[in-house]
Amino acid sequence: MKKTQVLSWLKPGIAILIPLFILLIPADRLLPGMSVIEHRVLALFVLAALFWILEPIPIFATSVLIIVLELVMVSDQGFILFRKSSGGEEWTNLLSYKEIMGTFASPIILLFLGGFFLAMAATKYRMDQSLAAVLLKPFGTRPKVLLLGLMGITALFSMFMSNTATTAMMLSILVPVLAVLDADDPGRVAFTLGIPFAANIGGIGTPIGTPPNAIALKYITGASSISFGKWMVFGVPYALILLLICWILLQYFFPFKTSSVPLHLKGRFLRTSKAYIVYVTFVLTLFLWLTDFWHGMNAYVVAMIPVAVFLSAGIISREDLKSISWDVLWLVAGGIALGLALEKSGLVTRMVGEIPFAGQAAFLVLFLAAFIGLLMANFMSHTGTANLLLPIVAALGTAGLDLGPVGGVTGLILGVTFSISVGMSLPISSPPNALAHAAGGIETRHMAKAGVLVGIIGLIGAMLLVLLLKSFNFFQP
Repeated sequence: MKKTQVLSWLKPGIAILIPLFILLIPADRLLPGMSVIEHRVLALFVLAALFWILEPIPIFATSVLIIVLELVMVSDQGFILFRKSSGGEEWTNLLSYKEIMGTFASPIILLFLGGFFLAMAATKYRMDQSLAAVLLKPFGTRPKVLLLGLMGITALFSMFMSNTATTAMMLSILVPVLAVLDADDPGRVAFTLGIPFAANIGGIGTPIGTPPNAIALKYITGASSISFGKWMVFGVPYALILLLICWILLQYFFPFKTSSVPLHLKGRFLRTSKAYIVYVTFVLTLFLWLTDFWHGMNAYVVAMIPVAVFLSAGIISREDLKSISWDVLWLVAGGIALGLALEKSGLVTRMVGEIPFAGQAAFLVLFLAAFIGLLMANFMSHTGTANLLLPIVAALGTAGLDLGPVGGVTGLILGVTFSISVGMSLPISSPPNALAHAAGGIETRHMAKAGVLVGIIGLIGAMLLVLLLKSFNFFQP
């Protein structure tokens, strides 16, 4: 039997047997006082973690599987034998099936849906390519400056478009640039790595830039909630500073041999009625996101405006809807459902209570949580890491810890979220990395050389950012 066939059987076997083994161990032996429902949720958590890491099935399929298993095993409308004890009494901490199903239509999901509609319309009416052609002209032909321009435009687009779609578009623009460079010019690696790194970093700037941001907002609610514009106040400067550092590092590791890189981009804004609707809607949506303090509509409500406008005007057709990244939406929904189960069952509070965080300095807790997030994000998807880690991080706020020095649980969540987003040292770390690696011209060692250092600097920057925001009372409701 071939090695690949062995692995194809081994991965799902491990991912299924370990959770089953957990279910066979009496709950009290795992954690004192653990209920039957908590016991099942723990097994589902381990199952999700193993499936997201080993990927025996697509990661979005894992999310749907987790939602269905929650409905069957721990909901108030699940299989009747799972709902009642041996004495015939129904378990008290069953989850509401409506809340579990509601994760498919969570405001976070609709926020992303609005972002997808904007990205589709911008691509369909060549708004993205036209903007790239216009915005890159001022950067001339000097390779260092041109690299900065390409990274800057990539980061800008990734704040409002899918990081994957942005990377694919910018890599196609990069083709004529690489054709001019000599085959042995290290600058080719700098250009190729600059685009996925900029996409990963740029996504930090807005709540819709990357799924971990949206997942983080799920746990920053109530008086501590952060608006779209308020997120950009700290997200954009952080992304810009890290982008500049990344630009400098790429030049240092992969210096250019040539002094001039002619770039010929053709881009022209369409002047049709539907194109104008796209331009106006894009600008209006962005304006409403940034001025929610004035008009009172939050980012989730505003995100539905482009959906309604583009469908009503025929800009997004039935065929276009088939190209929406439904897998991303389902992936996020699964993470929300897992977090819901951990919270409502009481398991996450019990788990945090068993971890010896008591007496630890708030900054040390922040560092350890952020470091774990960065480490995990390098070996599995950023979204999967956020889905697994953020519910536990959010529960630290109810564990009796003094998190005041780092801005409470809000500061902790932001620090961990940003650290997850800078995990980019391997091709498997993020879809932009995988696309760049597949494009050719770079090796894993190239990506690791720059990616590890960018990740460490990003981790340190995230912690400093949290402390800075705390010093300015940013986390005060």
